Amino acid sequence: MTSRLCHTFGVPHFSAARSRRDFLQNCGGGFGALALNYLLSQDVLGAARPATISTQKPHFAPTAKSVIWLFMEGGPSHLDTLDPKPLLNKLAGKPLPATFSEPITAMGEKGSPLLAAPRTWRQHGQSGLWASEWIPHIAQCLDDIAVIRSCWTNGINHSGGVCQMNTCLDVAGRPSLGAWVNYGLGSANDNLPSFVVMCDNKGNPVNGPRNWSAGFMPASHQGVRISGTDTQPIANLHPPVSIDDQRQENKLALLNRFNRRHYEQHRQQSELAARIESFELAFRMQAEAPEAVDLANESAETQELYGLNDETTASFGRNCLLARRLVERGVRFIQLYSGTGSKWDSHSAIEKNHPALCRSMDRPVAALLADLKQRGMLHETLVVWGGEFGRTPMSEKGDGRDHNPTGFTIWMAGGGVRGGQVIGATDELGLYAIEDKMHVRDIHASILGLLGLDNMALTFNHKGRPERPTINEGTFNRQLVS
Repeated sequence: MTSRLCHTFGVPHFSAARSRRDFLQNCGGGFGALALNYLLSQDVLGAARPATISTQKPHFAPTAKSVIWLFMEGGPSHLDTLDPKPLLNKLAGKPLPATFSEPITAMGEKGSPLLAAPRTWRQHGQSGLWASEWIPHIAQCLDDIAVIRSCWTNGINHSGGVCQMNTCLDVAGRPSLGAWVNYGLGSANDNLPSFVVMCDNKGNPVNGPRNWSAGFMPASHQGVRISGTDTQPIANLHPPVSIDDQRQENKLALLNRFNRRHYEQHRQQSELAARIESFELAFRMQAEAPEAVDLANESAETQELYGLNDETTASFGRNCLLARRLVERGVRFIQLYSGTGSKWDSHSAIEKNHPALCRSMDRPVAALLADLKQRGMLHETLVVWGGEFGRTPMSEKGDGRDHNPTGFTIWMAGGGVRGGQVIGATDELGLYAIEDKMHVRDIHASILGLLGLDNMALTFNHKGRPERPTINEGTFNRQLVS
């Protein structure tokens, strides 16, 4: 290769190559100007920015300051919990009536007979909302809950369904809702992550960390998984006893110097900026996080309320209590997975599968709502409950239900939501959403709206175009607050 230099503004862009690696690196140098506008729009030319610094302000007055999303992974049956269908029991064992058309998305065999939902249904509270015997504790909170019976999605399997419920699209690559909230609002506490994820066992939900990914946004906006099942929820938070504070500070300072030197040469790699920030955040967390996740500071009455003394409820109860403690300290978005590993999936033996999972989460969820309310926090904390889809009225394997993306139920409470109401409806068998339908994009738009964020005004420039959290669609359902 020639040793002649090409100069622009007196700065050499190419130099003599001493090796094949030098040649390849130098050949790409001239393309930097093409990406300049993109890099500036991403703000990666500045110093590594802490994820906790808000990049945008609320677009209007929020009713919620934070979100706790209770994710029932695998798809809970709306037909057996919050959406009673008397006709289903009358027609049990018969084929789907001709007035219905089996959804093209259904994965079971065509002609599967209808499966009864032999539940005991009761009305509760002043609102008189219905709930089955499977969720007796949540039933006592229905006056604070808005039940949305008309949800639908495009994801027909668990991977696509969970992906869409987290990112608004059923294929990977987009930021999760928690990442958008982190980007739009930041944290109210610089010493804790803004976006936290907890699972009720040591496994991973389908898609793993992609569910709380930052997608095409800087990696600093992704979620931080902590463990509610371990005695130390945040791993490696405490330095070894043999290392004193001064030695720890010196080690981190040296590591930071190395990282920033490398970052100066590779500013386009947001993962490196996020790594730098993660070390800095971890150092700040050493002062505050141990106290935040120490449940020994809670009274015996509170621990009993969440079911920490019961093996059935202890795992999810611990996560719910940790969520309350983190919200108290300014964490914006917390996602708790129940049935991690698609355990709510019930293609067979639903009468065994669902009651067990309901028992594991029902008491802790009700405790979370009651605890937030007693502390005067429910009005500013939005609690969302639901899975990636519902279940079909048709049977599968004789005693189970298939995936149903065309009509299912979620609920919301707190954060300005008017409780004691039902929004939307499914048909007489619970197969399709037919009234006041809410797609996943509408669900996300409504959550963002309660946080004071307009889903069409919240933008991030990616590859020269503005990206929005709900992909240019989605409407804030005003019935939630009216």
